[in-house]
Amino acid sequence: MTSDLVLFRFDLRVDWLLASCALILMLLGVVMVGSASFSMSERIFGSPYHYLIRQSLFAFMGLFLILVVGRVPLLNWQNMRMWMLVISLVLLLLVFVPGLGKTVNGSTRWLDFGLFRFQVSELVKLLMLVYLSGYMVAHQEEVRQNPWGVLRPLLVFVLVAVLMLIEPDFGAAVVLLATMMGVLFLAGARLWLFGILSLLGGAVVVWLSTSAAYRLARITSFLDPWADPYDKGFQLTQSLIAIGSGSWTGTGLGGSVQKLFYLPEAHTDFLFAILAEELGLLGVSMVIVLFSFMVWRAFRLAYWSLQAEKPFAAYLSYGLGIWIGLQAFVNIGVNMGVLPTKGLTLPLMSYGGSSTLVMCLVIGLLLRVYHELPPEITTPKEKAS
Repeated sequence: MTSDLVLFRFDLRVDWLLASCALILMLLGVVMVGSASFSMSERIFGSPYHYLIRQSLFAFMGLFLILVVGRVPLLNWQNMRMWMLVISLVLLLLVFVPGLGKTVNGSTRWLDFGLFRFQVSELVKLLMLVYLSGYMVAHQEEVRQNPWGVLRPLLVFVLVAVLMLIEPDFGAAVVLLATMMGVLFLAGARLWLFGILSLLGGAVVVWLSTSAAYRLARITSFLDPWADPYDKGFQLTQSLIAIGSGSWTGTGLGGSVQKLFYLPEAHTDFLFAILAEELGLLGVSMVIVLFSFMVWRAFRLAYWSLQAEKPFAAYLSYGLGIWIGLQAFVNIGVNMGVLPTKGLTLPLMSYGGSSTLVMCLVIGLLLRVYHELPPEITTPKEKAS
């Protein structure tokens, strides 16, 4: 593995379909964060625009990151895959250092930089996908032929997952596990081995879900939130009321009632419920279509990358696409009461600098994948002519 780094290149070809989709989701997220947080922001900070201004700043910073990452050759990321693993472990350990780590609601997931708190698990998910993609390129035949080739990166994941669970951040660990398993399957891991590992992973997830009292409480309240609508089931019942109130076209932007101190975390984990209440089924459908398109586009980039014999770009695109789709699916499912509460944000939309900035890194990487593909592969009409 070479350690040489390639310098920046500025002649960037842009996947305008993917870029436009991401930009629409981000701008809609800024608007909805402002709408969902006006009352809370005014009560806490004396200004209704506190969260709106911060989310707008995060969005501008994210756009800058997209431009920067879009110009970094993928070979740099591939060559630094082991550093990605080291950085991941260091970040997960730093949150336990007194003075650096920040504990919120019993979870120590953040590094405190004064004006800004950074949730390390968001970045770790990305770094681990870069590590896995590089590993797949270096051990492609071993992964397809030898069970040890599959078990090796999963053992690394176990170490990372243990640190995540100590924080605790159960949702991030589950998303990372599912994403890594998806990449290994698409890379050609033996079906029987994948099946065994999936069953084993599912059993571990079930055991972890029921081994902690707070996780078990989330599951029981999810199964029947109306049994205790003023305590354990309060958040979910308020979310369902918000979604049901939206009907076809919603109550109008800013017209939500549930955001007025009824629905906790209205601008973060439950932003989708406020969007459903204010924009209705039409707005919900648009958001789902945009996320679905992003996942399809990421898989399309992976397919093109395999055609162009660029396996690192292919595995990375597969992983990023699975991650975006899975996290959006889980967040929407939680809001609609079909999944237990996981504390996962809606990508590019929910309030929070960590999630927004990392997702912009994801978009930047996907745009870089498109840029490095031969034009004749991404534009079949030109190839035919």
